[in-house]
Amino acid sequence: MESYKIVLPEADLPAAWYNIQPDLPRPLPPYLHPATGRPVTPEDLAAIFPPELIRQEMSQEREIPIPEAVREIYRLWRPTPLRRAVRLEQALSTPARIYYKDESVSPAGSHKPNTSVPQAYYNRIAGIQRLATETGAGQWGSALALACNFFGLECTVYMVKVSYQQKPYRRSLMQIWGAEVLASPTERTQAGRRILAETPDTPGSLGIAISEAVEDAATHEDTNYSLGSVLNHVMLHQTVIGLETKKQLALAGETPDVLIGCVGGGSNFAGLVFPFVPDKLKGQNLRLVAVEPTACPTLTRGAYAYDFGDTVGLTPLMLMHTLGHGFVPPGIHAGGLRYHGDSPLVCLLVHEKVIEARAYPQTPVFEAARFFARCEGVVPAPETAHAVKAAIDEAIRCREENRPEVIVFNFSGHGFLDLAAYDAFLAGRLEDVEFPEAELRRSLADLPKVPRAD
Repeated sequence: MESYKIVLPEADLPAAWYNIQPDLPRPLPPYLHPATGRPVTPEDLAAIFPPELIRQEMSQEREIPIPEAVREIYRLWRPTPLRRAVRLEQALSTPARIYYKDESVSPAGSHKPNTSVPQAYYNRIAGIQRLATETGAGQWGSALALACNFFGLECTVYMVKVSYQQKPYRRSLMQIWGAEVLASPTERTQAGRRILAETPDTPGSLGIAISEAVEDAATHEDTNYSLGSVLNHVMLHQTVIGLETKKQLALAGETPDVLIGCVGGGSNFAGLVFPFVPDKLKGQNLRLVAVEPTACPTLTRGAYAYDFGDTVGLTPLMLMHTLGHGFVPPGIHAGGLRYHGDSPLVCLLVHEKVIEARAYPQTPVFEAARFFARCEGVVPAPETAHAVKAAIDEAIRCREENRPEVIVFNFSGHGFLDLAAYDAFLAGRLEDVEFPEAELRRSLADLPKVPRAD
């Protein structure tokens, strides 16, 4: 009898995170100071990050020990199950074996607490009293609110306005855990006031919300900034996903052929995939597939260039795939994937063709999510549904080619608080949006002029 789930004992919870930086095909280009254009130093980041996270951001150590205080909280839900999607396989009549790493079992319902917990911990021991952050779909805001609650920190969340309106119960969750939640842009920050003066009816964007949260942190001594994706230390913390998956696949006697994750900033994708990258670089026949929406096609159509991580230009310049820091995406329901740039680590691997990227419109994504839910019983978050869609497409390819491949995807979060999006889908109200080429060219025309060598 095939196992429907592979569960590790708590003793197999990883004791260290995996840092991909020493194993990259070439060194990661440095972040650049937004004022001077010179490589960022630890001192430049000290105004908004605690010392240990700065060290992790720049570390070349392959393993970083996980503090016991963090592992203690991880044990509330980790290790997470690796599930075999047997009923999905049967419905597709595919010879492929489909597995998904179920990160929806965390208290916040997604993979995000894997980094929010250590970030809150390191800020607490550094004497910080409050964290400011942004959130798109609300998954990251929920996770940071949860972590701040555990470590006795205050939490302020700048939530993208369109998501603030679309996802009221994500707001409720953050507020239950004690966070202050604001619809971004706000009148509280100079960045917010500037944006509202220029475009009063803006739906907001992650770039705008990041500008507000960074400004908040930089102007209050007791406050630091916390980011849920993109940065190196966030990718690092998420590798507990892939490290566990490796052990679980070994227990099942499986070697993966395809690994899949959705990408907004890159954290859940990196968390699953990064521990497997050395295997691919050593010659293993392994495909790594990053999936994004056509409405925000950062990896598939963006420029690989230095750009700001926020709209106003407060953050360091990072070499990444970008749609331009002024990009304001359409209000699609996968709010966590509406970001103009992606993790520099993920982007470097895409640029080096270690990772392949594809984009889908939202209607077929929701169709795939409904099909998955009817087979497996669990409703995916709209972001996660992009990975579901790619996994189904790969399984159909295996059926057509009669190839019994092993497909693994990251089930990064459930959609129980996203049912308004499913209501819109069921009522036929979703629009399939592609970012217009003319708008993309206009947005990319404003990229900072930074020379670089590939």
